Amino acid sequence: MALTQEVLLAFRPKTLTAALVPCVAATALAWATGQNVDGQALVFALMAAFLIQIGTNLVNDAVDFKKGADTPERIGPRRITAAGVLSARRVMALGTLCFVLAVAFGIPLVLKGGWPIIAIGLVSVLMGYAYTAGPFPLAYLGLGDLFVILFFGLLAVGGLYFIHTGQVDERALWLGLQIGFHATVLIAINNLRDRAGDAKVGKKTMAVRFGESFSKAEIIILTIAPFVMNLFWWEQGWRWAALLPLLALPLALKLLRGILREAPGQVYNRFLGMAAGVHLLFGLLLSLGLWLS
Repeated sequence: MALTQEVLLAFRPKTLTAALVPCVAATALAWATGQNVDGQALVFALMAAFLIQIGTNLVNDAVDFKKGADTPERIGPRRITAAGVLSARRVMALGTLCFVLAVAFGIPLVLKGGWPIIAIGLVSVLMGYAYTAGPFPLAYLGLGDLFVILFFGLLAVGGLYFIHTGQVDERALWLGLQIGFHATVLIAINNLRDRAGDAKVGKKTMAVRFGESFSKAEIIILTIAPFVMNLFWWEQGWRWAALLPLLALPLALKLLRGILREAPGQVYNRFLGMAAGVHLLFGLLLSLGLWLS
């Protein structure tokens, strides 16, 4: 496999829906509330979100290798540091470059949104780095799930909605929770799959701390909750936003059946792809519903 292809796969493109969906959803909500939508802000926000996520993935790749979490026994997708494609130092440098570029793309957003966007941007970059690196790595302390809800949910949706409208709105926070919950399903499945290996190296994810049954219950709750939360949009009078996401429910139920039936293993790589599909499909259908409202 060519080096370029290896590096692109290290970006974990199948999971980048976690950066795409909140930006699209926030823009759709701004439109639904009768506010002006800034197309340039959407593009810059997308680029910044993609780069922060890719940077986080690369730092995770390098740090997990150095801490012994990625070994030949790992059942997840291939990691470039563990595979010897690039050294941990070079992967870390590439991740740092992504964070720097994310900051650059965030400058136009700061010029429009002011100091609240500076705060959101700094927190997002620092949390991306601190996910596995630094003195208090979130993933190793069992705080990775909270990071995803905050960054890929509340901050991403609420921040871009604020940039579009100049307002803080409870509807944006509600939407952010829905999007964040589905994004967190991805990391919950990933951590349940890697639970045995993570335990050996002291990576105390939620799955390691509380066990398989807890993790499966977490996945079920996080998957179903956003569908139930659509009652909020019905009460707001936005019927399409409440109903269209139900088209993603069959895929969600198929995912949950698989999670309940199968023990953590190689098959969870397929479940991870299904979870990304649920996140993408639900988010885009909800966004479409908001545009039609």
